[in-house]
Amino acid sequence: MIKASNIHKYYGDLEVLKGVDLHIKKGEIVSIVGASGAGKTTLLQILGTLDVQSNRKDSTLLINNIETTNLNDKDLAKFRNEHIGFIFQFHQLLPEFTAIENVCLPAFIKKTPKAKAEVRAKELLDFLGLSHRYDHKPSELSGGEQQRVAVARALINNPSIIFADEPSGNLDSESADNLHKLFFELREKFGQTFVIVTHNAELAEMADRKLTMVDGKIVDKEIIIA
Repeated sequence: MIKASNIHKYYGDLEVLKGVDLHIKKGEIVSIVGASGAGKTTLLQILGTLDVQSNRKDSTLLINNIETTNLNDKDLAKFRNEHIGFIFQFHQLLPEFTAIENVCLPAFIKKTPKAKAEVRAKELLDFLGLSHRYDHKPSELSGGEQQRVAVARALINNPSIIFADEPSGNLDSESADNLHKLFFELREKFGQTFVIVTHNAELAEMADRKLTMVDGKIVDKEIIIA
């Protein structure tokens, strides 16, 4: 599913990632933890092809058996749209659009016909308990509802991998708990792989594996026994 080797990232003279190796299997839920500044978000952005490692010629990043470093910008954007979904701490919904319009955006980018995209968006919003919120704009939704809309948006193109960066960090404890449980329901229903950067200890421990980052390296690869 994901095979990364020798991933380095520099910002000027600052080395943020120091030769990260990582292998994530299909259907796994993997948490990445560590102190602020350890390189978690930088790694997630590179794995999600939102950023590029500094040593592209000396590293590999295979996703679904495709070497992403060989793709040009246009092909990489198409690959990202079709294979990867993102959930962020701040939902990043467009305020002028309704819930269903926000969910449909990645499908429209993929050139999915409007009617087909809306049917899929409604299915996802229904599954997430938001059938009564189709036409509500983000300002009319609670924080938990906004995040569930963002989850639906991440799922609209049936991606094989979901990357989540502090997905519950902006939620109250009840909404966070519901979101955490939702990830596992989604894995069971849709079979996605989840890679989650989090400071939430409960969510980290729920994962199949917990990876700990310190100073730009993965130093611990704990298998969680349920």
